[in-house]
Amino acid sequence: MFDTAAALLEKIQLGEDSFLELKEVRIAGKRVTAPHRNSLVDELAAFANAKGGVCVLGVDDATREILGIPRDKLDLVTDYVRQTCLDSVTPPLTPVIERLLLPTTTGDEVAVLKVEIGRSLWVHRSPGGYMHRVGDEKREMAPDFLARLFQQRSQARIIRFDEQPVPNATLDDLNEALWQRFATARTRDNRDDLLRKLGMARMDDDVLRPSVAGILLASDDPRHWLPNAFIQAVAYRGTEIRPVGDQAYQLDAADLTGPLDQQVLSACHFVSKNMRVAASKSVGREDVPQFDMTAVFEAIVNAVAHRDYAMQDAKIRLRVFADRMELYSPGAIPNTMTVDSLPYRQAARNETITSLLAKCRVPDEGGLGTGRSTMMDKRGEGVSIILQNSEMLSGRVPEYSLVDDSELRLVIYAPAETDGGED
Repeated sequence: MFDTAAALLEKIQLGEDSFLELKEVRIAGKRVTAPHRNSLVDELAAFANAKGGVCVLGVDDATREILGIPRDKLDLVTDYVRQTCLDSVTPPLTPVIERLLLPTTTGDEVAVLKVEIGRSLWVHRSPGGYMHRVGDEKREMAPDFLARLFQQRSQARIIRFDEQPVPNATLDDLNEALWQRFATARTRDNRDDLLRKLGMARMDDDVLRPSVAGILLASDDPRHWLPNAFIQAVAYRGTEIRPVGDQAYQLDAADLTGPLDQQVLSACHFVSKNMRVAASKSVGREDVPQFDMTAVFEAIVNAVAHRDYAMQDAKIRLRVFADRMELYSPGAIPNTMTVDSLPYRQAARNETITSLLAKCRVPDEGGLGTGRSTMMDKRGEGVSIILQNSEMLSGRVPEYSLVDDSELRLVIYAPAETDGGED
């Protein structure tokens, strides 16, 4: 939006409207005193709850005079905006912040910040409440309008979240090699038609944009649009998480990113690299792995396939301890299922994602030994495999539980022989 300095300058000269907000910046020492944090984030949230917009920092909103920001203070103001968007609005905003040089009335060039907010997939609450942009003003939404907005943005699941178009994303943001793998030898469709048929793209105000599923399976880094669409993995030395500051208790830690199938493979390799192996006490002393990798594979695939991606502030968390593995997946159990019915019933929260994962090939190399040719099995046997394979190895049945009705936790236990075993 207003992609060149000339276009932005022309827009500023016309004044504020539904898509443009102007703010003067004042700084005292190392502190930004204007715009006020609450006022700024209310404006930005109002854009996100409407059709998006741009806030230009360093311009007088009354006179439209370009005042600028001292160049040595740009980092300070940028951090101020970023932290405000993280701390003062729920769920957090992800602005695109750009530094530009614009001419003043005297012809000098000064620095300004262009803060662009796209139309959000979520409904955001800021200090002023649920705000939206009406003309050149922000206004709190009436209850009936707010209810409709929640419904439109999939909070009521009228349209499955993984089928939603992603604002500010374009089809060019998708990696051709990643979406071409879903084409078959008989495919004759062009790019747009193929992506639409696969559910990887959807119309958005007459523009074909990638869907959430398309971003997750065919972009190099989905975090650009879905900031918590990754797996946070940590391997611990013992059986507990120790106080902050004691770094020695962590063996390894990584944020596992990329398209979903790559996240699955990276997570499996993380577990394989960090799990312990012990010798059995039986004749021959065979190596006993800490975890069954087929069960680990199924657990991680299920997590990325069925997590609730509408929970913007939550990520998948993988924890490897000396005596167990814990996997936390955002979202309650879909539909009317219960923890006890998981091995016996199927219900997909993200039907497009599961359909695409069922087409993703599992590479032969890597030594995972899952026996799978594709990421997902349409027969829905994953949970049964997790339970049976893990119990055969450790003698203990893995445990599923709900945490605060917002997170599904899976615990897979290690065999007693590997407790304290060698790496």
